[in-house]
Amino acid sequence: MSLRVIFMGTPEFSAATLRAIAEAGHEIVAVYSQPPRPAGRRGLELTKSPVHLLAEELGVEVRTPKSLKGEDEQQAFRDLEADVAVVVAYGLLLPKPILDGTRLGAFNGHASLLPRWRGAAPIQRAIMAGDSETGMMVMKMDEGLDTGPVALTERVAIAPDMTAGELHDALMATGAALMVRALAALEAGSLSLKPQPEEGATYAKKIAKEETRIDWSRGAAEVHNHIRGLSPFPGAWCEMTAGGKAERVKLLRSTMAEGEGPAGRILDDRLTVACGTGAVRLTELQRAGGKPMAAGEFLRGAKIGEGDELS
Repeated sequence: MSLRVIFMGTPEFSAATLRAIAEAGHEIVAVYSQPPRPAGRRGLELTKSPVHLLAEELGVEVRTPKSLKGEDEQQAFRDLEADVAVVVAYGLLLPKPILDGTRLGAFNGHASLLPRWRGAAPIQRAIMAGDSETGMMVMKMDEGLDTGPVALTERVAIAPDMTAGELHDALMATGAALMVRALAALEAGSLSLKPQPEEGATYAKKIAKEETRIDWSRGAAEVHNHIRGLSPFPGAWCEMTAGGKAERVKLLRSTMAEGEGPAGRILDDRLTVACGTGAVRLTELQRAGGKPMAAGEFLRGAKIGEGDELS
C-alpha cells in the first residue's frame, strides 16, 4: 500500500523530503515548485529549483504556477485525485480550496518547535535569539500562518557555535525522516493531531538587508548569535578600516572570547573583537568576491590587526 502524494516545495531543504517520500514507495502524482528564476551574471538564464530538478530526475510531472488562487489551478489540483499534499518550504500561500483539495488534507514540515518561530525564517531566528534547541514538526495545515494542529515532533539541539547552515542540514535530514513516519501513520489511520498551545507564539520574519550589519555595541552573546544565525546566507557583515581604507567583510563564524575594550576594537592578533560587553573571536571570514577563509589565513592577506576598528 502507498499514498498518492502531491509534493509542494522549492529549495534544497524540501528536496530531501521529496526524495525520502519517493524512496518510501509512495506514488508522487505531481510536484509543485516555484517557477524557474533568472540567474547568471546578466540574469538571462532561467534556473530550476532543487525540487524541480529532483522531480524531473524522478520522472514526476512538475507544475510551477505563480499563484494558486485561480479556479483553473484549483481544479487542476483536485483533478490529481491525491490522498495527501505534503508541503515543505514551498513559498506560496495555499488557499482553502487547495488545503481541502486532497482526501486527507495538506501536511507541512516546519523547522521549529511550534508555536515558537512561525513564519519564513525559523532556522535563522532560533539561532539569533540564542535558543539552545529547535526541531522539526509535521502539522496539518489550516488557513493561518503555521497555526495548524501538530502530528509529530523531533527535537534538535543547537550547539553554542552552530551556524544556520549546519542547523539547516541537521533539520533537513530530520524533517525528511519525520515526514516519512507521518505518512506511514496517516496511511495506517493512526496519526493523531494535537492543537498548538496559544502561549509562546513567536514570528520568524524574513531576514531584512538592513539587519545583516553587525552592531558591535551589543553584548558579545548577541553579536555571536547574529554572526552564526546569518551564516552562510545572507551573511552578517562589518567594515574593517586599516590604513584609512574601509573594506566590507562577511563574518561567517565566531566564538565567545575573553576581553574588553571600545566596541569594535580588535584586541589581539587572533581577531578577538570587543563588543558592548565582552568579546568575540572571529574564526571564519569572507572578503567581497573571495572565498571563505579561516582567521589565520585572512590575517595573512589583510593589513589589519590589534588596535584597528571594525564598524
